[in-house]
Amino acid sequence: MEKLIAKNPTARHNYTIESTFEAGIVLSGTEIKSIRNGKVNIKDSYVIIKNGEAYILGMHVSPYEQGNIFNKDPLRDRKLLLHKREIFRLYGMVKQKAVSLVPLSLYFSGTRVKVEIGVGKGKKLYDKREDMAKKDAMRKIDRALKNNF
Repeated sequence: MEKLIAKNPTARHNYTIESTFEAGIVLSGTEIKSIRNGKVNIKDSYVIIKNGEAYILGMHVSPYEQGNIFNKDPLRDRKLLLHKREIFRLYGMVKQKAVSLVPLSLYFSGTRVKVEIGVGKGKKLYDKREDMAKKDAMRKIDRALKNNF
């Protein structure tokens, strides 16, 4: 059972996602409470690999109201929990293919918070326009079919 917490809409707009990975995330107690309240933003975040470990940067978790001294920095780097071979595979992809690692969504899997990471290749402006034109055409087709029935 998975419950969506936050989505990154700009990731699929700016990148062509080639593959996805699921990763756990290391959080403190007040961060979990704040995430349960939906006070998280992954829009401008990205994933890096340094010293054989994966980190998510730019993920904003608002401070918990009743957290007082136990609150952490809202924009701190958070460690991702992946198997070593997955980290090596991601590192190889980033170095060879010149791709980016972007978080696509944040969700609860049972009681644990998981991050879906996408391996994405940056889109050119004309690719973005083409995708928007396809979406617009599909929307018009759906409207026409809906009105006929």
